[in-house]
Amino acid sequence: MQFEIKQINPKDYAGNLIFVYGTEVADRNLPLSKRELEYLKECREKDADSLVVFDRLPYKLFVVNFDGERPADEAQERLRRSADKVATLLRDAKQTAVTLTGEGVITEEIVAFAEGLFLADYSFDRYKTEKPSHIQTLTIDHTFLSNDELQRNVRLWECIHQCREWVNTPVADLNAERFASLLQNHAAEAGVSCTVFDKKQIEWLRMGGLIAVNKGSVDEPRFVVLEYKPADALNQKPLALVGKGVMYDTGGLNIKPDDYMREMKSDMAGAATMASVVFAAAANRLPVHLVALLPLTDNRPGFNAYAADDVLRMYDGTTVEVVNTDAEGRIILADAIAYAVSKYDPELIIDAATLTGAAVRAIGTYGIVAMQQNADNAFNLLSIMGNKVYERLVAFPFWPEYDELLKSEVADLKNCGIAQAGSITAGKFLAHFARKTPYIHLDIAGVAFFSKKQHYYAHGASGFGIRLLYAFIQTYDILHQS
Repeated sequence: MQFEIKQINPKDYAGNLIFVYGTEVADRNLPLSKRELEYLKECREKDADSLVVFDRLPYKLFVVNFDGERPADEAQERLRRSADKVATLLRDAKQTAVTLTGEGVITEEIVAFAEGLFLADYSFDRYKTEKPSHIQTLTIDHTFLSNDELQRNVRLWECIHQCREWVNTPVADLNAERFASLLQNHAAEAGVSCTVFDKKQIEWLRMGGLIAVNKGSVDEPRFVVLEYKPADALNQKPLALVGKGVMYDTGGLNIKPDDYMREMKSDMAGAATMASVVFAAAANRLPVHLVALLPLTDNRPGFNAYAADDVLRMYDGTTVEVVNTDAEGRIILADAIAYAVSKYDPELIIDAATLTGAAVRAIGTYGIVAMQQNADNAFNLLSIMGNKVYERLVAFPFWPEYDELLKSEVADLKNCGIAQAGSITAGKFLAHFARKTPYIHLDIAGVAFFSKKQHYYAHGASGFGIRLLYAFIQTYDILHQS
């Protein structure tokens, strides 16, 4: 999608036009006849957020009713969802150009609508012979924002689309080696440092978790480190972003039953998310030192696959009894977290992982299950930003009693506990490797990949969490002021 900023007069505009109708709008400013205006007001009284479409053959006028009296986060989310409805109508009509303007709205609200339109217009078309229709050009009234402001948002949105492409691509075309190569190329273009460790180097590092999970696969593992360090960084110690990169998860020898194995190409969404956050921050030159640590492998039951009862020695020397080979994500993340602590001494670690079905069962597909250790202030700020961009967090407890569930008879830890509190014990396992470093765990299992369309997120990868973390990094100076 291409973007343009132009002066728009809605009353004489010839083309598809979206008019966001906010509060306290003078009737004379609306591009409507008296009869149309009466009909619009009737619709607005019935539903303050209704979408009304008028024919302006060969074009259409989309009037988006909007209640600006709601809290800002809720109001902007309503606009994103209205944008999804408009995107569907444009796609069905095979219309590829549209202009956005309005009255009684502010810049943030127009940006929210444009964001929803951009996100809703995405579909994974790589393998389709006949490509679906997409919006080619979105023109925005210059009244609401400058071209520089627009481009900053567009660069973020494009990183979200790139993440969705990576996550949607099946493992046959995107294994660990290929993904690491793509990240390396992308980093070079973005001005981000990228180090890729191959299998021999991972073995030399003694990352026992990553090596163990990879033993059942014909494809080699990779460990990717991305570093963005601007000259004006406000943090001396980096913020470490760790992402789970299981390129495909069969469950290993504890193989997944029936259709639980479907959509497991999405088990690397955490790695794709964290890489995209770094690239978005670099694209807009945010003044925060970031390091992303991405362990990449698939989890297969072949060859000399690791098995339940195996005892692994992790990067930091911790021994782990394997109870279930399908709890592999935390094993590879543990090595990456321990490496981050040892090599970078970060001021904060945040991980993102499609880690547990328990997270989905607990809160569904409406938010992120989150936990923290020694990171109260950062977690509070992240929660505030989650509400702001509507990628919300649900805080789970990290009580010390949960540590008891991970005690092993034969090793320092076991890789999973009992069925109850599965999301919490997974987070507790990872927190062990963060040691005293402030740590936040984000279980994105319910939101990284949708089995069916959910508002402006189409079927498949969502990129959920990128806007959250980007907004957090934008406001990161608050933590240093405090």
